[in-house]
Amino acid sequence: MEAVFFDVDFTLIHPGPTFDGSGYQLFATRYGLNVEPSRFADAVRVASVELDESNDNVYRPDPFIRYAKRVLVEMGASGSALDACAREIYDEWATCHHFVLYEDVRPTFSDLCKAGYRIGLISNTHRCLETFQDYFNLSAFVTAAVSSSDHGHLKPHPSIFHEALRLVGVSADQGVMVGDSVTHDVMGARQVGMNAILLVRSGDVNNSCADEVPEIRSLVELPTMLARWPIELSTGE
Repeated sequence: MEAVFFDVDFTLIHPGPTFDGSGYQLFATRYGLNVEPSRFADAVRVASVELDESNDNVYRPDPFIRYAKRVLVEMGASGSALDACAREIYDEWATCHHFVLYEDVRPTFSDLCKAGYRIGLISNTHRCLETFQDYFNLSAFVTAAVSSSDHGHLKPHPSIFHEALRLVGVSADQGVMVGDSVTHDVMGARQVGMNAILLVRSGDVNNSCADEVPEIRSLVELPTMLARWPIELSTGE
């Protein structure tokens, strides 16, 4: 193993209060919309179907804007200002100061680089990944990064993984993908011959529908797992 590739959202960073129920209420209020913050969690569950409609995995803003609009509607909003409000939510998702870096990211990146691994980023985002690296002081660790909006395809499309491998300069079997999504990260990587590790920060193993995929609960587990690679899952790993 020579390179480790990371998903970004909910793997390296998580949204702050701007994108919780109260945050959506602030967005809505600016547009004269009324929402109920307590309905946010259920609204997110219902709205998630909007992100699964595209079958070609071509990056388009529309599904993400529809998602934000659906969340607002499920929280009780209605009116002609819905589209504009949803568009602002989508635009603001690209802004780094709305997000928080998980505490285990920087020490893990440091340990991986000291061990000789190259680090790449593969993200389904319209966020500028160069700005992301600079904002969170990660540029010194990262060899290359590919965003779906720049590349044109979303994970799990094979081309975005191939492009990341090319930029980092490793073959598929020399790279491992680490992320929180079975479909986008684990299955996407495996279809091009990469290794994969599922990050389950919440401890909810229901996301682990991929067959025989190693799991970690924190990125601090990653250097030790890689040092013992390949993992024998039959032993409880």
